[in-house]
Amino acid sequence: MFLEKNKYESHSGWIEVVCGSMFSGKTEELIRRLKRAQIAKLKVEIFKPSIDVRYDETAVVSHDANSIPSTPVDNSRNIMILAQDVDVVGIDEAQFFDEGLPDVCTYLAKRGIRVIVAGLDMDYLGKPFGPMPALMSIAEYVTKVHAICMKCGALAQYSHRIVHNDKRVLLGEKDSYQPLCRRCFEEEMDRLSDLT
Repeated sequence: MFLEKNKYESHSGWIEVVCGSMFSGKTEELIRRLKRAQIAKLKVEIFKPSIDVRYDETAVVSHDANSIPSTPVDNSRNIMILAQDVDVVGIDEAQFFDEGLPDVCTYLAKRGIRVIVAGLDMDYLGKPFGPMPALMSIAEYVTKVHAICMKCGALAQYSHRIVHNDKRVLLGEKDSYQPLCRRCFEEEMDRLSDLT
């Protein structure tokens, strides 16, 4: 019976989510896990939203310039179609995908695929972002990573937008966002509300 259980578990998939603010190392951790899977001779496919061309048109690239080849896709259903005969699927910037992404990840996991997803858990207003809350609720493993607050040096979990733009999705880097801790983020939100 023990051997049968282990045999079954070796063929079951699961979902891992790496979440946090900007500059917290989410993509770095995603790339690390995917490269380890490749070292283990597993077949890996990596996807990212086609709108994310900040560093590269096709590769997933961390802020530290580590990269791994990927396939840009317009919607989550394309992942399901393209992830054939693989052991591991990596998905970066999951917050930019449609609300169907959790169903796609569940479908892949049921097929025995390890699914590793990285994304922002909150938008610039501190609100849950895109399909990330649903992904976190169905994942077997959730890792929350933190940046360092640019105001006080504490652990940061918020991505504070420092440019004036009300669009929810605004691709940017250090010129557009800074990581803040809860106290500093709330102070900034209070300051901004006083200005309006």
